[in-house]
Amino acid sequence: MAKADDINEAESDKRLPLIAYPISPLDMPLMAAPAGRAWMEATPSHFAKRCLPMLIANRSGWLLVSMHTFAVTWDGRTEASGLTVKHLEGAPPFSAHSQFGSGILTFVIPFLFRTPPGVNLLVRGPANFVKDGIAPLEGVVETDWAEATFTMNWKMTRPHNAVTFTRGEPIAMIVPQERGSLERFDPVVRDIATDPETMAAYVRWAESREAHNKDMQNPASDAYKRGWERHYFQGMSATGEAVGQSAGHQVKVTLKDFVEEE
Repeated sequence: MAKADDINEAESDKRLPLIAYPISPLDMPLMAAPAGRAWMEATPSHFAKRCLPMLIANRSGWLLVSMHTFAVTWDGRTEASGLTVKHLEGAPPFSAHSQFGSGILTFVIPFLFRTPPGVNLLVRGPANFVKDGIAPLEGVVETDWAEATFTMNWKMTRPHNAVTFTRGEPIAMIVPQERGSLERFDPVVRDIATDPETMAAYVRWAESREAHNKDMQNPASDAYKRGWERHYFQGMSATGEAVGQSAGHQVKVTLKDFVEEE
């Protein structure tokens, strides 16, 4: 089992540890989030998989996976008894239950997480994971010092509608975040004309997109044969300059999986 001292040692080596201490016999695997989503695969010609921002978001964290199949229903009442969980597959102990009421489904998380000093965990639903009738709730936990575990919660969106979670389905995503990083930003709304270089680049892109969309109406055009513009995906400007490369353009996020120490 990793020790908290590993955190200080790793910081000097530029690597940052993310430690999960199992504190329950509950079976809930941890895994680096994959890029794929079933609904993206089902879009015509898999066009959703061309959206690089979504692909990056899909993989930007680690998933906690339920090993049970169960159905949850809510009768609309605020009491905890108003939500019913019926387990259909998988052996106890069970994670999903009703604790807070108001149609909130709660998952027990069988780990105590420890992050480096000043690093929180954003606990959220799996990115771009669509589920009808229920929505994930998010929380930010100071896991660099907290002695308590946390739960993952989902909110039913309408009563008398059964929602099923299947075995192997992710129920939460954890994303480390540096505490206080958002407060360092100074938001401002500025006239784009005050930045001629940025304005010129935007105008070139807008004209290119308009021409592409027009050419897509002509099956004989190069745009129609290409099917979609790849400028952003390739980190290139509308004129073909590799502007994204100098900014560290990413087309893939590769996270390490959790490993069990001896």
